[in-house]
Amino acid sequence: MTIQIIINSGIREKRAAILVDNSLEDMFFERDTYEQIAGNIYRGRVKDVLPGMQAAFVDIGIDKNAFVHISDLYPLLKDEQKKLWQDNKLGIQHVLQPGQEIMVQVIKESIGNKGPKVTCKVTIPGRYFVLLPFEKRISISRKISDNKDRENLKQLTRELTRGEYGVIIRTNALGRGKEELRFDYEYLLHLWEEIEKKYKNRKAPALVHQNVGLIKQIVRDYLSTDIDKLVIDSREDYEEIITLVERIAPHLRNKIYLYERETPIFSAYGIEKQLLKVLNRKVWLDSGGYIIFDKTEALVAIDVNTGKFTGKKDLQDTVFKTNLEAAKEIARQLRLRDIGGIIIIDFIDMAVKEHQEKVLKTLAEELARDKTKTALIGLTKLGLVEMTRKKVREGFGELIQKECPYCHGTGLVMSESTMALKVIREINDLLLKEDFSAILLELHPRVAAVLIGGGGEKLEELERELDLDIYISGNDELHIEDYRIVSKGSKKEMADLALPVREGEIYKLKVEEKQFNNPDDGIARIKGYIIIIKEGGHLVGEEIKVKIVDVFRTFALAVRVS
Repeated sequence: MTIQIIINSGIREKRAAILVDNSLEDMFFERDTYEQIAGNIYRGRVKDVLPGMQAAFVDIGIDKNAFVHISDLYPLLKDEQKKLWQDNKLGIQHVLQPGQEIMVQVIKESIGNKGPKVTCKVTIPGRYFVLLPFEKRISISRKISDNKDRENLKQLTRELTRGEYGVIIRTNALGRGKEELRFDYEYLLHLWEEIEKKYKNRKAPALVHQNVGLIKQIVRDYLSTDIDKLVIDSREDYEEIITLVERIAPHLRNKIYLYERETPIFSAYGIEKQLLKVLNRKVWLDSGGYIIFDKTEALVAIDVNTGKFTGKKDLQDTVFKTNLEAAKEIARQLRLRDIGGIIIIDFIDMAVKEHQEKVLKTLAEELARDKTKTALIGLTKLGLVEMTRKKVREGFGELIQKECPYCHGTGLVMSESTMALKVIREINDLLLKEDFSAILLELHPRVAAVLIGGGGEKLEELERELDLDIYISGNDELHIEDYRIVSKGSKKEMADLALPVREGEIYKLKVEEKQFNNPDDGIARIKGYIIIIKEGGHLVGEEIKVKIVDVFRTFALAVRVS
């Protein structure tokens, strides 16, 4: 079995894929349009206490208040309260009051209209340990199964911690020497001291510790002796990884490679094609059977079908083989799609009890590989398999796609940010093959708005990154997933082609819509070129006379004249 980590360090986005025998097993994203806060630690201020829900809302300085349940408040309890806690006689109003300031850590991202979920049970992950600053217990990863290994690691850890703090011993600790373990533990102690210092010196609401970025997370949590190689396409990030690995795991230095070929790294490794399949409702199995994924507000339903697979023996054998293959693929898809919450699986009915047990055992074994907590409940009376998977953040589909504005929720399309990133990647690929210094694009206005940024700063940054003049023409008749390269060539050629207006010119234009980023202004167009009419947002649908007052590469500013 070959395990590889492939990292695409692109513009505004980093993507990391884990391949097992060239099959996509896990996927991670970091993009500038989606701030992830899971793992962050804050000094929060209690806003509301809800005794009926045994919960409270905490202001941590973001747009939505965080939710904390009484079960996550144990570190705040005084000695006399702990007995009441054990007897289930402690109410949240006895622990928290509005205005109180507390240390909390985000354990679940904001999802939909819900704010993040937080806990007072702070955990600080390192490479070999997870520090539990408010506990004394020593736990060990279940993936370390040998009893002798477990006891040896626990003994080494007891000597390091001396009962000061609790820790969880991670799988990566297996085979590491005492000095390596000491280095990681002392690093976590230093990190905790810094967190405490920032907590004391800052006023709520305030961020006191930010979780590591994607690159460091991958190295910390996934790079191990089991990995055959890690390949990344950015020299800057490659050098950062080398520096990090030489400090925390020098024995893995020879597994790191810089990708320098012209073909985009995710295309070269077949990841782009596999990612597109993850967005499909229907997933085909190698046998010819298939799986259907349907998401509702309450749960995710997964249906298994034999499809084109007819088998070679009898019906029960065909059903069993389809279900067995589906069990493995379902576990993989749950990881890739990052599906959380309640999950119901409708396997094809199996009359043979031994077959049922084998399929459930296979599913359980595959789920055990998942780093996200899962619980397999078992079969219902209707023969459905019930399970849960912890939901920490928006799933892959929710991150990549958004509710379709054309069909009002009956389907999904690529989000504006995903389309903008796709355009960036394809322009970057084009520059590797052709020689041009300027390009004119036609995009859906909402995609154009993301690409340009609020004041044009995103486009300026992109032009510097690519050393390219980029002209953008908005066209709301384009589907949000479509765009056109109108022309490409020299800077002078594109300037003459893309700028149809000049300062001082007067036009009679129809105000088509409000500006996406500033609804007070209106939008009109000349041959697809955007004219922003100051304070014209209330005139949508009207034809007015305007004067061009400023001309830019992607739009012009105009004012109404009588």
